[in-house]
Amino acid sequence: MTSVDIDQIIREIEDNYGAEEIFFTKPDRHFPNRDAIISIIKDLRQVMFPRYFGDDTLPLRGPSYFIGNKLIAIEETLAKQVYEALAFRDSGTRSDEEIRAEATDISSQFIARIPELQKMLLKDVQAAFDGDPAAQSKEEIIFSYPGFFAIYVYRFAHELYVHNVPLIPRIMTEYAHSKTGVDINAGATIGEYFFIDHATGVVIGETTIIGDHVKVYQGVTLGALSTRAGQALSGVKRHPTIEDNVTIYSNASVLGGETVVGEGSIIAGSAFVIKSVPKNSRVSLKNQEVNVRESAPKKTEPPAPTWEI
Repeated sequence: MTSVDIDQIIREIEDNYGAEEIFFTKPDRHFPNRDAIISIIKDLRQVMFPRYFGDDTLPLRGPSYFIGNKLIAIEETLAKQVYEALAFRDSGTRSDEEIRAEATDISSQFIARIPELQKMLLKDVQAAFDGDPAAQSKEEIIFSYPGFFAIYVYRFAHELYVHNVPLIPRIMTEYAHSKTGVDINAGATIGEYFFIDHATGVVIGETTIIGDHVKVYQGVTLGALSTRAGQALSGVKRHPTIEDNVTIYSNASVLGGETVVGEGSIIAGSAFVIKSVPKNSRVSLKNQEVNVRESAPKKTEPPAPTWEI
């Protein structure tokens, strides 16, 4: 058995700690806490839909007491995490006072947006109920549909994205991605009454624009044509625009920043769309054939002989 020089391994790993991505030897570096961010997601869900996701009972004083306590806790936690995220990015260029003031302001604006976001989520629930004949109730959608959970997380992550908060929006949407298989970048712009049916393997890129009353099925990709240019494409629109009342069926790919799917169009399953589509179009694959060949019946082997003695 080959002996291991543990001291040499330790020295090599310690040398790797010099990389800028490693924080262990840099106590002044900041980083938001993933568990705290997930806790914010869970607390927000209790405010949006009390009694669905916990043992919450509205106190005798009424819902205002319950809502107030939750919002105060959420704002305090969020302000701390936003501060850590901003300090991670800006600590070398701005004063600590400036960063803390911005974190407080962003958190307050986030809290102020919650009633409107709740209304949007209720419209998303309605879209799922209207679009899925298997749904037995709207409560079932809220409680158990993974697509709705992914949309819920996206809507709150997007609020932080538009305030240019680093790290946290990605942490939020990747948490939803890990739970649902749906990858919605927080930078995407998504309108009202959005529904993801079956909610597995859906990818929606950062600069995607989606209108109202859009429905997508499992495996749909709204992506970029090429990302070979890497960081040079940052901030460039590289994902498609999907206008109102569009349906995109399973495993279809719509790619490119200049690609527009016009209002009222339907994209068939497995279609590959890289050019704009006029409104009210029906897009499908051409010359698809399904060939079925029946196998020849297998010959039946005679039974093995039996011997009597």
